[in-house]
Amino acid sequence: MSAILVTPLSAVPETLRRFKPSHLITLLSPDFMIETPAGFPPERHLRVSVNDIVEPADGLIPPHEDHIVEILEFARGWNGHSPMLVHCWAGVSRSMASAFSILCDRAPRGSEFRIAQELRARAPHANPNRLIVRLADAFLGRDGAMVQAVDKMDAAVFVEEGKVVEFPLAEFGV
Repeated sequence: MSAILVTPLSAVPETLRRFKPSHLITLLSPDFMIETPAGFPPERHLRVSVNDIVEPADGLIPPHEDHIVEILEFARGWNGHSPMLVHCWAGVSRSMASAFSILCDRAPRGSEFRIAQELRARAPHANPNRLIVRLADAFLGRDGAMVQAVDKMDAAVFVEEGKVVEFPLAEFGV
């Protein structure tokens, strides 16, 4: 199955067992960063230490361009034959923004709104981190299309923690 899976941290062990992804992206604050799960190849696990914020705050690490480059370059090394798992603490903000960015990177320009709408349909709880989206939009040269697409999404359903969400690449045209 060629898909991006987005989960909260609590669902990572079961998702690894059930879906057997080939690549893993972890987006957690430095205080809660995890080690590579036992048995998973460390070279296929990207660990991004970043707080879930959109404005600078003392003692916290906001997403920045280097994080986006790292995420997108890592994802470009994924052949899509097996799933990629992207997770953050709750599976709502950092991981959803990263999955959206990866999907946009793989899709042609002009697909941003369709991808955002499909993201909302599959994940009513998704609330993509706007700073990650804005940085990815700039890096990919999308001239604000990614930001506008996310801004046009219906409001997210509030949840304490997201659930496992599958984003099959074929259904996104990528």
